[in-house]
Amino acid sequence: MTMARTHSTHATSLIEGEILEESDLGSIRRVTADTLPILSGMSIKRIVLNPGAMRTPHWHANANELTYCVSGTSLVSVLDSYNRFASFVITAGEMFHIDSGSLHHIENIGEDPAEFILSFRSERPEDFGLAAAFGAMTDAVLGNTYDLPASDFAKIRRATTAPALAARAGDPEVPANAHFDDPHKFNVEAQSPPVGIAVGSARLARVQYWPALKDLSMYSLRIREDGMREPHWHPITAEMGYVHRGGARMTVMDPDGTLDTWYLKQGDVYFIPRAYPHHIEVIDSPELHFAIFFDQPTPGDIGYRASASAYSREVLAATFNVHIDDLPTFPFTKTDPLIVSRNNPVDEHARGE
Repeated sequence: MTMARTHSTHATSLIEGEILEESDLGSIRRVTADTLPILSGMSIKRIVLNPGAMRTPHWHANANELTYCVSGTSLVSVLDSYNRFASFVITAGEMFHIDSGSLHHIENIGEDPAEFILSFRSERPEDFGLAAAFGAMTDAVLGNTYDLPASDFAKIRRATTAPALAARAGDPEVPANAHFDDPHKFNVEAQSPPVGIAVGSARLARVQYWPALKDLSMYSLRIREDGMREPHWHPITAEMGYVHRGGARMTVMDPDGTLDTWYLKQGDVYFIPRAYPHHIEVIDSPELHFAIFFDQPTPGDIGYRASASAYSREVLAATFNVHIDDLPTFPFTKTDPLIVSRNNPVDEHARGE
């Protein structure tokens, strides 16, 4: 099957998303409700930092942040409420969580580009940069703040807007304790997958494994071409996924019964509102890897397999308007498997396609 790109109200490209900054230092692109209107309570960014570059100190006024490191080695610093400061090194497969309002920065301390996928608990997150915040105050106010002459601040170029990317002068300063574990970070890819079968696995960054989480979580989902994500829905949880590797076909049903089927490729992002039924299958690639973010610290779902086990065959026959003898022999399923084997060939066309 040759995978075609199809339009969808639920998906778009993140690597071709809205450009916030792009230069020799790296790039910042985002998808918010301004470019993908179906987003609600969530949005996403992709940051690439070249060696020696940093995302300057800043904070988010209206959203917690959950970030997955795709590649590279970086130093992250966080200044939380009550002057609690932390700095730690982040590498590929690790994540970090930042509370709304906490000052933080990301600095590439390695020799290769560093790439991050950042999820936010708002469809339109608001940012304040430390340099811009300084620009809001006069020299005299800053002098009084630091018990210094106002003239000491005259040479600092200040404005209420400032670039988000900057170059570091000299070698990075990395504290020795930055290599220790920290409550802000979590190595999701080092986790033994709680969900794992031959055709796929899911590693889970959620609150029972990572207490720092408040209103976000993430699954690192891998599925081989002979596997499939079981059709399901999340009763109280929205889902926003990023395609790190591979290709897939998704179908989602809206409440009015309309179906939306689309194809995803590397760099795409999608959004599924709460309780909308959907599924994921691998198309034209040996394996897919999704970073899937949720708007709850412990996402739950209801799958099609357990749904069929919840009712008698008499109820199911009436529901599907079929003779009871013509019903499939549904296997009893107490707990949904999340990932299932694909024993049948890929449909040439999906429902609604």
